[in-house]
Amino acid sequence: MASLSTARPAPHDLLWLADPRRSLAGVALPDWVSPAALATTPVVVRRDAGRADAIPIGLRGASRAERFGTWIVPADVARVVTPVEIASSRAWRRPELATLAAMRTLDAAADALDAHRIRWGVGGSAGFTLASRVNVLHAQSDLDLVVYADHPLPQADIDLLAALQDAGPARLDIQVDTPQGGFSFLEWRRQRGKVLLKTAHGPRMCANPWQPAP
Repeated sequence: MASLSTARPAPHDLLWLADPRRSLAGVALPDWVSPAALATTPVVVRRDAGRADAIPIGLRGASRAERFGTWIVPADVARVVTPVEIASSRAWRRPELATLAAMRTLDAAADALDAHRIRWGVGGSAGFTLASRVNVLHAQSDLDLVVYADHPLPQADIDLLAALQDAGPARLDIQVDTPQGGFSFLEWRRQRGKVLLKTAHGPRMCANPWQPAP
């Protein structure tokens, strides 16, 4: 897995902080945030263009309700792991994860995605678990995948992603990441019209998530 590079971290990337107490000094943190725990577990990059000189990050707690967003400067980052690197590691093939539905879904999907030459990665709780080796998954956990698509998806890729989403055993949430932002493949698949695109400047409805905003 990767160490820090000169490229700016992108949404969904996981970051380890060199000194969490220093990085978060002066930030009014929720009670559930433990800077000491952040010495060994990552934060995630989120979408926000509010500060050009800093990286927007999200902190996670034990439940979905425990989420907090803040900023760090690039010098705070000790290590970066991308969703693509998590997928390439095949780290889910560990005995202690074998019975989890999310991991079985991931194992069934990985080779098919690679065979279609789709650029993809593991995000969400599964990505956090595989990169940090701190298991936050449970029997009913969803599987979050990120598909990187600089251009509109060809029909063969759409068909494959739809088939994987329908196959189970875990619910599969696919986020398609375009140069303009990210969107839910399931929402786009169902509507084939306007879709909510998450951008660095906030969400917007659009008919073509690859087309730059006017």
